[in-house]
Amino acid sequence: MSETEKPTGQHVRINQAMLSFLERPALRYMASRAPLWATPDVMTAFGTFASIMIFVAYVMVGKDFKAGQDNLRYNWWLIVASLGFILNWVGDSLDGTIARFRHIERPRFGFFLDHSVDAFSAVLMFLGIGFSGLGNLQIATFALIGYLLAMINVYLKTYVSGVFVMTNIGLGPTEIRIIAIIVNVFYFFKGQIYLNPKTFPGMYLPENTTMMTLVMGVIGFILVTYFLVQSIVDAKSLSHVDEKARAQKIADKEKEQHNLRQQEESKIKGKSVSPTEDQKQAG
Repeated sequence: MSETEKPTGQHVRINQAMLSFLERPALRYMASRAPLWATPDVMTAFGTFASIMIFVAYVMVGKDFKAGQDNLRYNWWLIVASLGFILNWVGDSLDGTIARFRHIERPRFGFFLDHSVDAFSAVLMFLGIGFSGLGNLQIATFALIGYLLAMINVYLKTYVSGVFVMTNIGLGPTEIRIIAIIVNVFYFFKGQIYLNPKTFPGMYLPENTTMMTLVMGVIGFILVTYFLVQSIVDAKSLSHVDEKARAQKIADKEKEQHNLRQQEESKIKGKSVSPTEDQKQAG
């Protein structure tokens, strides 16, 4: 299900996430009942605090981490991190919704601040996973790079096309948060999962490689590949648009010059057929 909103300033927002049909009415309901002190800026700050909360919780998970051992089962910091994802959704999603509901939008400032905070939050979340011991820190950083590259691609397209596509392949920030919560709950009850190299023949797996390391590696590979492929596709599309616009500009200029020539010719013909003053007196 898709949502296209009218331009609020510089771009059109399009949301095609899988859960958007549930999220939109829920956010509108929450915005209509939010207290007056819950301004967009307050909600942005609240979401940022939740991101820091997630980072701290993951760091505490990995505080006593030792490779080859299981310190995740019944680790309550995983639940704290999950609560942080819920609170982050509230703050990150309601800031813009409240602004639109109360008609106090600041399109340029809001877009800049919101997505600057999104990038900062992504850094905290991915690095937090790396510090937690759920996954390898280097692989988590690689996945973070892929995520930031994908964000850059979206923002560049927003700038050149005026259309802000909020999701890719049906997965938006809300769906990603839900996946993170499910993973946290899974590890809380099941504990750490280490991969058996024999299960993945032909693939080099260092000792004590965790399942999350593999998942983060796959996510990073998909995101980096998406950035490269989508950049090429978008570049070709934009090149076609620019060539078409340039051709139209040349055609318009030629048409304008043609009209000017016709006007000059009409003036010359008008002068040649109109009688001179001597001819009028002789007549």
